[in-house]
Amino acid sequence: MSGLERKCDALIVGSGAAALVGALVVKIAGFEPLVVEKTDLIGGSSAMSGGGLWIPNNPVIKEMGYVDSFEAALTYLTNVVPEAGMATSPERIRAFLENGPAMVSFLRDLGFRWRAATGYPDYYPEKPGGSATGRSIEGAVFDGKKLGDWLGRLRRYPGAPPLPIYITDAAKLYLMRRTASGLATALKLGLMTAGYRALGRVPLTLGASLVGQLLWLCLQRGVEIWLESQVVDLIESDGRIVGAVVNREGRSIRVGARGGVLVASGGFERNQKMRERYLPKPTDARWTVGSPGNTGDLIEVAQRHGAQVSLMDKAWGGPVMITPKGETAFVLAERSLPFGIIVDSTGERFMNESASYVDCWKAQYERHRKVNAIPAWLVIDSRHRSNYLFGTLPPGRTPESQTGPAFLMRANTLKELADKTGVDPTGLESTVRRFNAMARAGKDEDFGRGDSAYDRYYSDPRVKPNPNLGPIERPPFYATAIYPGDLGTLGGLLTDEYGRVLHVDGYPIEGLYAAGNASASVFGGTYPGPGSTLGPACTFAFIAMRHLVERLKSSSGRG
Repeated sequence: MSGLERKCDALIVGSGAAALVGALVVKIAGFEPLVVEKTDLIGGSSAMSGGGLWIPNNPVIKEMGYVDSFEAALTYLTNVVPEAGMATSPERIRAFLENGPAMVSFLRDLGFRWRAATGYPDYYPEKPGGSATGRSIEGAVFDGKKLGDWLGRLRRYPGAPPLPIYITDAAKLYLMRRTASGLATALKLGLMTAGYRALGRVPLTLGASLVGQLLWLCLQRGVEIWLESQVVDLIESDGRIVGAVVNREGRSIRVGARGGVLVASGGFERNQKMRERYLPKPTDARWTVGSPGNTGDLIEVAQRHGAQVSLMDKAWGGPVMITPKGETAFVLAERSLPFGIIVDSTGERFMNESASYVDCWKAQYERHRKVNAIPAWLVIDSRHRSNYLFGTLPPGRTPESQTGPAFLMRANTLKELADKTGVDPTGLESTVRRFNAMARAGKDEDFGRGDSAYDRYYSDPRVKPNPNLGPIERPPFYATAIYPGDLGTLGGLLTDEYGRVLHVDGYPIEGLYAAGNASASVFGGTYPGPGSTLGPACTFAFIAMRHLVERLKSSSGRG
């Protein structure tokens, strides 16, 4: 095609984990990828995340002696994934399960260092095929110094220092004042951090390790990456996508892509107009912890070329809180640990506070259709505040500068707390009385909190008889506003089992692929286990670019 100013074999839009995995597949096959990222930083939401990948039957956990199988995982997904048309088709689910372990091995053979996140259970471990020991893996500690100047271009979670902490350390750290393992984890973290600094190293873990290692592998192999380069349109020829128009350095560049384009540019969580168009109401872009660059541009661009979308009304949702500094924080252990509950404006509970975050997100919206439940309120007593971390606040320290009208609002009585938050005081006092009786008995008769192994992952084993329940009775009491936020959206371009984007008329659009949150999730809106965003994202990028590579080989006679 004439008029092209730059050519490559595969144009990859975005720079998160899925994009970089896709780039490596193309490069290792002997072809030339070009990665384009519209912001000035690498990594997107992947780099800001916990960095775990939910990959059933993967070689890392199996080599440690943990038993898993394709059949067990398929049984589990059959029981937890809702039917959602092509997005959750049997072919796509099988493609994920069959190719996930191969993707893990592919990266490990290139030098990626994995670590098993054992002990972090599936989110529904009691379902048939579920695992209480978990199926997630993460990147090992990676020295960011290896990235050279690129280290400064790696997106990080705001304010997060480089610490050698793993996914499975977090639950223990919350208990640093309560258990020997919690204290040991905190001390080990301190010693390891000091050791890395003494050696002049920058320890990257979680999402920073995932993206940092993938970036390092790409840089070693000469993968070209453009920052501050936004795709504004796709180039189509005879019904096939053959490139894109990229705005870079003040001008539009027509980039040809012989094999096609992989859209791995994230969801639309930062686009308020798209949120209001598709997501449940109310919704607010301030409630997301997704990357600032995730505004759904490529979803809309692809739609102009006939692409079909699906699951646009869903998100990787979960409870969030807004700190006095205006920062949005995902609420995990804070709502699950004892001595706390979440209530609506009537003062009533409406969820299992220890359930998976997506289930809590759904429960809050469902409740809000009946009574005002946005915001809801996380109510805790002094033992919660004395014993556990809360956000970044250490146990027992709640300075006035860290409180506000929607964050750790303090009162000496439940009635005073209710008056400050606008919650019905009679309803709150009645709810707390009932909850306290159930906590002492050790059985949540209303929502089953603490019954699941997943519930107990964030719990306090020193609290008996139920490690998730503890009476709310010791002042001062605290209340924090809870909103239905998200890690990102999960609806987007509908793809088949090869990662090919489907046209609204049902056929694959040649040369157009998608993976990650720019595509409709294979899990259909549920969250099977820790890493359910990144696991399929990396796997379908792997699948898609292998399909593209095979087409390139066939057309060039290199098969």
